[in-house]
Amino acid sequence: MADPSGWLVVVDLQRVFGDPDSPWTAPRFEEVRPAVRRLVAAFGERVVFTRFVAPSEPTGSWIGYYEQYAFALQPPDAPLYALVEDPGPARVLTATTFGKWGPELAGIVGAGPVTVAGVATDCCVVSTVLPAADSGVPVRVVTDACAGSSDDEHERALHLMGLYAPLVELTTTADLLGR
Repeated sequence: MADPSGWLVVVDLQRVFGDPDSPWTAPRFEEVRPAVRRLVAAFGERVVFTRFVAPSEPTGSWIGYYEQYAFALQPPDAPLYALVEDPGPARVLTATTFGKWGPELAGIVGAGPVTVAGVATDCCVVSTVLPAADSGVPVRVVTDACAGSSDDEHERALHLMGLYAPLVELTTTADLLGR
């Protein structure tokens, strides 16, 4: 059994990904929330929630992206970008990129290990996990605490991240916290 050492990063557990009417919905969003809550409780003060928000002025390839997803061009405090869980005393990192790994998150979690949960497995989760692992931080992905844009895409993303073993370890909530 692994232990909940290091930091938990809860990626983008926001209304925009949980709302069934959203173009960005993760269909199993509600199903992973109980596992995320268990993880948050186990990690205590070592939790970071991330939030994806639109930039005030898209640049580069993001221009075409927001032409396709114009509904998302809303300010960071718009209801669709709200977290669905109360972060309590946890830190909240907000970024305009899919991947949340960068100097700010690295400065919080240090050398890790980092345990990752959240949505969408095939977008923001994988975009956070791989750069963290590539920087040398041990990463655990809690497979049953992540939801993808579809079941197939979730499985494909898990397969991809699993190819990075031993830099990335795939685990479950039960295996991490004990049954």
